[in-house]
Amino acid sequence: MNFGQVSELEQAAWPVFRVDKSRRICGVNKAAYERFGERLETLQLSGIWTGANSDAHWNSLWQSGAGPQKLTLTDKTQKEFEATVLISRVQSKEHEQLLFQVVGNVPAAPVEPSPPQGVEVNLAHKQKLDCALHLTRTVALDFNNALTTILGHASFVLGQLEPGHRWRVSLAEIEKSAEKAAEIANQLALFSLEDKNKRSQIAGNLNALIRRAVQLFQTPDREGIIWSLQFENKLYSVSFDEAKMQQAFVKIIENAVEAMDERGGQLSVQTRNLEITEPTQDRTAHLAAGTYVCVEIKDDGRGIDPSDLPRIFEPFFTTKYGHRGLGLAWVYGIVTNHRGGVAISSSPKQGASVRIYLPAMKKIIEENLVPDSTLKGTETILFVDDEEMVARLGLMVLSSVGYKVLTAHNGEQALEVFARSSGRIDLLVTDMVMPHMNGRELIEKVRSLFPATRIICSTACIRSLDSQEDVSYLQKPFTAQGLLQKVRIALNPSQHSEQADEAA
Repeated sequence: MNFGQVSELEQAAWPVFRVDKSRRICGVNKAAYERFGERLETLQLSGIWTGANSDAHWNSLWQSGAGPQKLTLTDKTQKEFEATVLISRVQSKEHEQLLFQVVGNVPAAPVEPSPPQGVEVNLAHKQKLDCALHLTRTVALDFNNALTTILGHASFVLGQLEPGHRWRVSLAEIEKSAEKAAEIANQLALFSLEDKNKRSQIAGNLNALIRRAVQLFQTPDREGIIWSLQFENKLYSVSFDEAKMQQAFVKIIENAVEAMDERGGQLSVQTRNLEITEPTQDRTAHLAAGTYVCVEIKDDGRGIDPSDLPRIFEPFFTTKYGHRGLGLAWVYGIVTNHRGGVAISSSPKQGASVRIYLPAMKKIIEENLVPDSTLKGTETILFVDDEEMVARLGLMVLSSVGYKVLTAHNGEQALEVFARSSGRIDLLVTDMVMPHMNGRELIEKVRSLFPATRIICSTACIRSLDSQEDVSYLQKPFTAQGLLQKVRIALNPSQHSEQADEAA
């Protein structure tokens, strides 16, 4: 098989093939053979995409020649499936062609049963893979614990300094770097999951997530940026993967900030509810009728050249020196995997607008915004973590605002503290991964023995679909402010209730 015609993409994990103007498939990679079969060598495009049988449809596609498309394709078993396809125009030695990259919603190819003589080899391979996954999981947990102390201490000290202090810029950079590293740790944790389908999408209020992403860029060294934040007060709830969606918003805001010159500029972030009564298209976003939340991030920076705009979501396409060109492709994949759409409009020197549409439910989950003035307390809190440096961080942050704080390094020690305190502990903050007795076992015993105690799970793990919904979760790494916010809400659930009411 000759894969030379797709050059650097011949080893890509997703199917890639070239099509000329006569709709003849004239270059494929290995993944395309595996998905569509060796018949590709003699096929017209109409053999795997029924839409190509329409001259009008094909002519329209050939004229536009770029951008993501939703196409229904037929695999080598003649089974149809819907896929997200990135299409770009390329120049061969003789004439123009279109490059098709099947990047999203592609079902996994059926796994052929291994022959009996290969059982030992496959078992050895599985054991190696299990060891690699276990090592990755361990590294991610240890990495997150270290990041928790870095981020926690940096944010704590930052909160104590007056606005004009000369160390604020350095501390803000430490905080931002720790947040960036946390993204890597979350990716490692996701990779180590044995069943990727267990990755959860929890219904929630996107406002809180976007606020956290914005705060990463509201640093003293960016005083020239004028922020305009317009959040819908009664935002519809959206089911989303928290870590993934935060990465998407961070990348979009980062691009907006980088598009401005040194003097800064205006950057607006807006959320709003949308009711769409009929199928609608906003540039590359194809939206069915229904209820949506729209997040729009707009800047007045240098903008995007019209010739670059059609290729903006292509993997490896970039106009920035030293960048890999995967940022917006990654954003597009995250949003479409949430069954949403993303659209970008821009003009040179006129800024850019990025609009993300996510399917929503007409339920309002109130955003918990706890004023700094109410973060203090006098209740008794037991902070449990097998990492001593994380336990010390919890002790320092919580005791600094008046709480009485006890610590333990495993579940057995925690139960001993409960016994000595005769159960007079208002809140348990416990790590989930600990030796001897893990957090889940500790929670079950505390619920049985001391049912009045409130509980917060502090975890660096990926929250799965079977997570208990009546437990508060504090994702590692966390800031000092994030810990205090979560504690105050847990201790006063009636005052800071996360209601889910039907929208009027």
